[in-house]
Amino acid sequence: MAIPFHSLTDSFTLSNGVKIPCVGFGMWQTPNGEVAVNSALSALQLGYRHIDTAEGYGNEESVGLALKQSGLKREEVFVTSKLNNPLHGYEKTHAAFKESLQKLGIDYLDLFLIHWPNPIAFRSNWQEANAGTWKAFEELYKDGKLRSIGISNFHPHHIEALMQTATVAPQVNQIRLCPGDTQEKVVEYCRARDILLEAYSPLGVGAIFEVPEMKALAAKYGRSIAQICIRWSLERGYLPLPKSVTPSRIEENTKVFDFELDPADVELIANLKGCVGYAQDPDHTSF
Repeated sequence: MAIPFHSLTDSFTLSNGVKIPCVGFGMWQTPNGEVAVNSALSALQLGYRHIDTAEGYGNEESVGLALKQSGLKREEVFVTSKLNNPLHGYEKTHAAFKESLQKLGIDYLDLFLIHWPNPIAFRSNWQEANAGTWKAFEELYKDGKLRSIGISNFHPHHIEALMQTATVAPQVNQIRLCPGDTQEKVVEYCRARDILLEAYSPLGVGAIFEVPEMKALAAKYGRSIAQICIRWSLERGYLPLPKSVTPSRIEENTKVFDFELDPADVELIANLKGCVGYAQDPDHTSF
């Protein structure tokens, strides 16, 4: 399917009018220090203009160093971070946000997300904790410290609870979306409310490379399995967040704009149910 993007700098438009580059570079499981700095810097040098990190990833300092070393202007890079699970609630959220800015070495975030809706530390009062966090998000948003605000791993009942007190609706929901794990109910709910779906782990945390059907599609299109997955995300209307620490693969993952998947293959990939497992239930996580 033709998509309205021709390069990494083309963008989705969020419900508040903010533009977000159509592919982001994910920093999950990338260790802080030289590895994280080099991978983020490689991504920026290869054309990525959207970096997705989180307080819980422990590598915000490295992302900040890469931003500085890239020589790019602050406004040229869309930077996302996420609130760490133990820090929900109004006061803790303000303090955590301030610390994130210090680690990143910047004075605003383009997007801040509640990382998980129901962490174990707030299992008995997650609705109240999220309401306090969202109040802080809205204040930071209205003060211009956040250009957009959103959520991650939220299901419809979490969003319904949030909207009991929210005055600004989430603009993004970042969830696990990959071949065979399409979370249709969450996707349908968010699309009906103009909440952009971001796809983390779009390659299924590496397991996708052993799936026979994906190997056959890679041969059919003369592309890598990773490229097929990223293209599939875009054709499904998701914003994919691939990650890698290998420069050649980081570059390979940018080359997804000069081919299309047959509609039947888009459906085939979606229907590889459980081929790379399924997203965790956010109400039963252990963290």
